[in-house]
Amino acid sequence: MRIDYLTLFPEMFESLNHSIMKRSQDKGIVTVNTVNFRVFSNNKHSQVDDYPYGGGQGMVLKPEPVFNAIDSLETTPDTRVILMCPQGATFNQAKAEELAHAEHLVFICGHYEGYDERIRTELVTDEISIGDFVLTGGELAAMTMTDAIVRLIPDVLGNEVSHEDDSFSSGLLEHPQYTRPADYNGLQVPDVLLSGNHKRIEEWRHQESLKRTYERRPDLLERYPLTEADINYLKTLGYTE
Repeated sequence: MRIDYLTLFPEMFESLNHSIMKRSQDKGIVTVNTVNFRVFSNNKHSQVDDYPYGGGQGMVLKPEPVFNAIDSLETTPDTRVILMCPQGATFNQAKAEELAHAEHLVFICGHYEGYDERIRTELVTDEISIGDFVLTGGELAAMTMTDAIVRLIPDVLGNEVSHEDDSFSSGLLEHPQYTRPADYNGLQVPDVLLSGNHKRIEEWRHQESLKRTYERRPDLLERYPLTEADINYLKTLGYTE
């Protein structure tokens, strides 16, 4: 996968040179590139924003620098051009899994009040937000998305199935996890996890995922294909269909 970031602050992306992101680049699985679209301004002062037509507060990113920056990239018809925008669809695990199959992602990271609408209508394939709040710019949101996407690419994580039990991957929140020691200051690991009975362990983990989801994110259960056994267990917790 190749990832290009169109940004006015390329130095912010130096934080991608650590942990899983660094490992993916060292393995040659992911290539990361930053493009300062200010250098593509046709203004002698390298201006990339201007006042909005019709009046209003704030400044709007001009189309020329962004269009020119996109033109400088080697794109294909399958390139996903992602506009980081609070008006976009909310990013989630399903979208991360979808984008993990792309060969080329371009993130447009804006600042100021917004974008010239022609950027949105002519260049962009996806408009995405990471939540119902507003950031100063799109860089942090783009890096958050990148981390969620890249870890799903084959061979990036050491264990190929290590992400399959992550919260949201199955549709439920992840079950509790424990490690050594089995007894820490009187706080003990559940006996079932020490039993060696893998069938019972899987049943326990599934029920704990159901319980945690019901208690913390009951909205997720509306989309999860509950079995009759799931429903019967959830009813013991107070769940009603």
